[in-house]
Order: sequence, then C-alpha cells, then structure tokens
Amino acid sequence: MTVLLKKPTAACIPIHLTDRAGFAAHTSALPPAARQWLATVGFDGAADSHVVLPDADGRLQSVWAGVRGAAHPWALAALPRQLPPGSYRLADARLDGPPGSASPPGLSADPEAAALSWQLGGHQFTRYKAASRLPAQLLLAPSAAARHGLLLAQVIASTRDLINTPAEHMGPVELAAAVQQVAKLYGAKFKQTVGEALLKAGLPAIHAVGRAAVQAPRLIELTWGKPKSPRLTLVGKGVCFDSGGLDIKSPEGMRQMKKDMGGAATALGLATLVMAAGLDVRLQLLIPAVENAIAGNAYRPGDVIKTRAGLHIEIGNTDAEGRVILCDALAYAAESQPDLLIDLATLTGAARVALGGQLPALFCRDLGLARGLVDLSLKLHDPLWHMPLWRDYHPGIESDIADIVNTGRGPQAGAINAALFLADFVPEALPWLHIDLYAWNDASRPGRPAGGEAQTLRTLLAHLQQRFGG
Repeated sequence: MTVLLKKPTAACIPIHLTDRAGFAAHTSALPPAARQWLATVGFDGAADSHVVLPDADGRLQSVWAGVRGAAHPWALAALPRQLPPGSYRLADARLDGPPGSASPPGLSADPEAAALSWQLGGHQFTRYKAASRLPAQLLLAPSAAARHGLLLAQVIASTRDLINTPAEHMGPVELAAAVQQVAKLYGAKFKQTVGEALLKAGLPAIHAVGRAAVQAPRLIELTWGKPKSPRLTLVGKGVCFDSGGLDIKSPEGMRQMKKDMGGAATALGLATLVMAAGLDVRLQLLIPAVENAIAGNAYRPGDVIKTRAGLHIEIGNTDAEGRVILCDALAYAAESQPDLLIDLATLTGAARVALGGQLPALFCRDLGLARGLVDLSLKLHDPLWHMPLWRDYHPGIESDIADIVNTGRGPQAGAINAALFLADFVPEALPWLHIDLYAWNDASRPGRPAGGEAQTLRTLLAHLQQRFGG
C-alpha cells in the first residue's frame, strides 16, 4: 500500500506544501541557508515540482512541494515515484512549526486529496511488467476523509487496470468474472445471460454483434440494495475488443481497441463506489459484453436486426456496434422504470474530435441537471461537457427499410447521432444521462499515466450522493 492510514511519527520525512502565490510567505521563516538553497535550485512553488532539503549531515530532512491547491485531487501525485524511497508525512505544526505556531510552514493539506493523489501517483499497471522501483510511502492520520480518498484511488486504479488489460485476458468471460468478484465482495446478486440464451431472453441485438467471437456474447447483471429504495441503473458498454467487424478498422484504428470496454469498467467502478458508500438505492448494473469479431456468422452491413424494444435497426456500418448492444440493455433497463439511468460508453470518435480525450461528452434531456453536473465536474477537476440532443438531426438516422439505422447520413454530428439513436430506446419521461467518454490518457500527467482512465467517476459519485444520500 502506497498510503498507510496510520498516525505519522517524527521519524517520517515531512512534506511542506506551497504554491507560487504563497511561496514567499510560506518560506519566510526558514533558515537563510534553506531559503538560499530553494533559490539556487530555482524552486518557486510551481505545481508538480518539489525540492528536498538536507540536514547538517547531508541526510534528507524535509521536502517542499508545489501544488495547484491543497485540496486539488492531484496535489501530491508527482511525488511518490520521484521522491527517494522511504516514509513521508505531511508537515505538522506540533513537529515542524515554529514554537507556539498553530500551523506548519506552508499550506495545510486536505486529507482526502492527499490520500487520493499519493495513492494514484504511486500506482502502476504491473500485470506484465514489474515496477521499475517502489513508490515512496505516505503515512496519513486515519480519518473519514482520508479513507474516502483511499477508496476512490483504489477503485480508480482497478478501473484503469481493467481497461489496460488486453482482450486476450479481458474478454466477455473475464469481464463477467470481474463483476462477479465485486458482487461477492458487497453481497450483491450476479447473473449473466450468455450466447443463444440472449435470443430466448429477448436480447437479439447483443447477440447479433457478438455471435462471431470465440467467447459468447452476454448480458452481465448485478443488483444490490433494498427493493423499495429509489432505483439507480448503470449501463456500461462492454465491447472487449472491436475489430470493426466486416467494416474492419485500419491497423491504427484497431490498436487500442482493448479499451472499448472502458464504459463497462467505469460503470463497474461507479457501482463499486455506490455500494461502498452505502447509498440508499436499489442498484442495477448492466453490461452487454461482446467482442466485435469477424467470422462467417458475423453480422453484416445492410442486415436488419430486431431489438428488444421492437424497433428494427438497419446496420449501416458494423463498426458502429456499441449503440447496437446498448439499445437492448437500455430497453431492458427502462422496463424497471429507474429513478435515474446512466449509460457510459466509449461510443464515438466524433466526441473526441469535438472535445478531445480529456472532456467526456454528456447528453441529457434535462438542461438544468446537465448544467449542474458540468459545474460539479469542474469543481472536482473531473470534467464533463454538455452536448445537445438535437432532435432536428434525427431524420439523419432514419432508415428507408427499417425504423432506424446505426449510422448517420454523413460525417457531421456523429456523437449527437449516436446519442439520438440511444434516446429512441429510453422513454422520454425517464431521467437519463448518456456519457460518451474516451477512458484513456494519450499522454502521462502526474497521477494519470498514459493508458486506461476512469473518467467521470468522482463527479458521478458526488452527484449520486447529493441525489440519494450516503
């Protein structure tokens, strides 16, 4: 464990936090030699920078770290893999402040942010390659805030690890096993409907997309909570690998398609947090899990598929498979009339063209709810960005021979077309959030290494806590 919730001792090396705005005031009480050393190495409190101060014998005495803010979720993320190995603690007035001081030199760290950022700053995906070095360890006084930060970090790390795992070891079977493991941990009910049983259960669209793969397609379901509590349903797109099907992707386009189950991993992470927080909800998690593969029985461009909702889909392109499996899952979810339905999906490249990888696209019929979520996401540094469900574009996804086609008539408004497609399977009166996310970091930043990413988790949990309590 990179963060230990344990009362720190004086033997641990103290970390003082500062920022550019407060740097001069925070360091004014340091001995002249220490201030000169900070000036010599050019440390001025810039975020994600740090400097170590030695004692008279040349041993590490303390650390000064620059942050964006003491409560910023990535405040300490740069430190665990950059500091020398050892045990560290946050500066404490009793041990590190001037005599009679009420606070230590520097900013007072927020324990939740400290636990979250340090734990994630030290996390590495090590399933196939050992870590080059162990991260430095932080001892943090036990508190509810610190425990919550550590819980968030552990779930985010688990979500990233699922996304980072290649399809060879994270197919529909393994994804179902991951859900079953979480269900067992929290006493939830687990079931899956597999292969030909999907047809008997009225889930033909999921079956059509996944039937060509070696691992059979399935609908994974987890339920938890009191039956009479408000109903919360989470749906995650679980395309464990996307070749594009018969409309095959280019090699470049296929390279990272192990991450096409990022919506499912994120939905599982959110379900885990809901259960861990003990929210007063009747939770349902649904993951349609498939591999979009190529074989003699693969679904084809031009096929018409009947869905659970009774609508017929014309397949304009087999590489627009995510919305096809989601429509059955959403129709099934709507039958329980949840108080809130959230789907998460790595659905369109168009959303990335519009917003880039760091801003998941949010679609919602309730403008007030959408704007409140965006404000919350910006406050938490876990962003979403609202995009319109523009009904005037719906004719672009209407088919001449079926009810609806899974591609638009052209390249414009691709993310909106996909959201409109899903909206046809969600009753107008049902509160619904559709989140088109990337689930990936193209480049590394402190606490956010290149690879799988658990986008929107903290924002959605905070919204659910406000909405349902816990």
